[in-house]
Order: sequence, then C-alpha cells, then structure tokens
Amino acid sequence: MADTAIEEEVRREIQDHKILVYGKGTKLMPMCGFTRETMQFFDRYGYAYEVIDVLSNPAKREFLNRMTNWPTLPKVFINGEFYGDTDILDPMAEKGEIEPLLKQAFEKA
Repeated sequence: MADTAIEEEVRREIQDHKILVYGKGTKLMPMCGFTRETMQFFDRYGYAYEVIDVLSNPAKREFLNRMTNWPTLPKVFINGEFYGDTDILDPMAEKGEIEPLLKQAFEKA
C-alpha cells in the first residue's frame, strides 16, 4: 500500500474515532501488555474507544512512527490529537486532565 493510501486510511480512522489506539492486537485479543494496559486505562472512563491492530501491517506501523515521531506502540489519539501511550496518559490522569479532555471530545459528537 502506498504511503498516500496509508495516510488517507489513518486520517480517516483518526477522524472516525474520538479515542483511537493503534496497538498490537485487537480489543478482543490484545497481543501485548502495553496495549492491554492502555485498554484498561480507557475502560476506567467508560467512553467508547477503538483499537486498531497494526502489528500485522508493517507499512502502516512505519507510517505511524514517522507521523507521530513516536517509535513504540500503542499510539493513542484523542479527538484527533496524538498523545503517546500510558507513559503520557497516566501523569495526565494524575493531574486530573484526562476526564475533561474526554468529556470535551465526546461533547462535540
């Protein structure tokens, strides 16, 4: 798949999901502890989120690495903005920044 096709696909996925996790595996079958940890993080808040497996798509995974300048998975987007993973989200949660961010994202729906 060409980069432009991958870019279009990624942009559409980010636009279609208020909370999007690019990870290893799926919601039903996460394939790494970090993806599972990120899912557990969002489960606490009760908002809908999507997990897209990029483990089986190395071209898309590489595109996401370049796009985000973040070399590891999972990669979390909230309301179209890239945040990283729970290394970033956990401190935000401790500061009380996540709940308002999620509430704001879903109010725009």
